[in-house]
Amino acid sequence: MPRLMIAIIIFGLSNSVMAKSIVVLGDSISAGYGIEVAQGWVPLLKDKLAKQSVPWTIHNESISGDTSAGGLARLDRALKQHKPDVLLLELGANDGLRGLSPVTMRSNLNEIIKRSKQAGAKVLLLGMKIPPNYGKRYIEMFYNIYPELAEEAKIPYMPFILEDVALDPALMQQDGLHPNAKAQPIIADKVWGYLQPLLK
Repeated sequence: MPRLMIAIIIFGLSNSVMAKSIVVLGDSISAGYGIEVAQGWVPLLKDKLAKQSVPWTIHNESISGDTSAGGLARLDRALKQHKPDVLLLELGANDGLRGLSPVTMRSNLNEIIKRSKQAGAKVLLLGMKIPPNYGKRYIEMFYNIYPELAEEAKIPYMPFILEDVALDPALMQQDGLHPNAKAQPIIADKVWGYLQPLLK
């Protein structure tokens, strides 16, 4: 076999070994609800990842309307299929909007984190906030889940993925719950700030 051909094969093998994988496990905020899919913050991360010295692929396993239970039910398949080096966990908003048990939500998110780490993935927890429809006690229980889980599992977390977006009508859709296309680069930039350290 010619030396050039051998070199090409070796180079290809080394690149495939170096390739890294990111999975986003989320709901409508990450699925790009109400906008063109390509405009979403997850696809926008691809441009940033393309500039890294190590090749990264990103797989968006987000479904609009999904709860923490739904994410947990889909997790094992996603881990097996994509073998992620990093998992971005963006779930919980629909649990809160439906008034579901914070205790159950916490348990589901904790299990997702646990299984992902056991599979060899670093986890970035993307926190959410919800309207104060269910009273102070429920809201506090909901908010506290994210920092508590992050501290217990020793993982980084972003306190609120819609920071500087949720309260700006110009960046939100008419439902007041979902960010519009203008907001997506802002979200991508903020997530990127938390994600970068995990890519090293």
